[in-house]
Amino acid sequence: MSTRNANFQQWQALLTNRTKRHRAGEFLVQGVRPISLAVEYGWEIRDLIYPDRRALSGWARDVLARTGARAVAMSPELVAELADKEDAELIAVVGMAPSAPIMADRHLLVVVFDRPGTPGNVGTLVRSADAFGASAVIITGHAADPYDPKAVRASTGSLFALPVLTADSVEGALSLLPRGVQIVATDEHGRVDVDEHDMTGPTAILVGNETVGLSAAWRDAAHVTVRIPITGAASSLNAAAAGTVVLYEAVRQRARPTR
Repeated sequence: MSTRNANFQQWQALLTNRTKRHRAGEFLVQGVRPISLAVEYGWEIRDLIYPDRRALSGWARDVLARTGARAVAMSPELVAELADKEDAELIAVVGMAPSAPIMADRHLLVVVFDRPGTPGNVGTLVRSADAFGASAVIITGHAADPYDPKAVRASTGSLFALPVLTADSVEGALSLLPRGVQIVATDEHGRVDVDEHDMTGPTAILVGNETVGLSAAWRDAAHVTVRIPITGAASSLNAAAAGTVVLYEAVRQRARPTR
């Protein structure tokens, strides 16, 4: 491919247009680790775009050979334009995964992110959820798209390792959770320090919007609201950072020997 034809324009639209991403059911992925994890976890790789007349690494040749995806040789200039960098070796067009139910488990740990406005925070919290063994992430309300290129990049491939679900409302998000899951909200004005609340049972950690915090509906739905004790001049933590701290505390509690 050497011209900005219809395929190129469609792929370019996937970078910036959420509606077109979800209508097509696909998004673009770059980078060795994200593409490798998409392949490892069995996501549908529809197309693999690579620069024509340029030597590829063994990794790139292996991915092209083993996925069965359509290989698209594109002029290096157009690949660089699509990737927004000169040295992109592969760009994968990946199909979105269908939603899967969250199964009940006594060790269940889920993260719920209420109306995040920043794709980078979505990807960062997905990465933390993966790192600390969470079962799923639920994005609720009018929120940043987890398939936005910035979110995919910030997740460093963790998007492919655990279910990332979306729900339009609090009720829709609650319907995704199994019965018996406690909802632990995070807020700087919470009445309980995070390390004083038991999160060893099935738990959903609830993180609010970066600017306005949790909606009133989520505050009502939460069983408890915890705070993270902080010092210094900062009044609060970044939403993704706060979620990461609470995830760590839940895992720390679960690692303690039982008596």
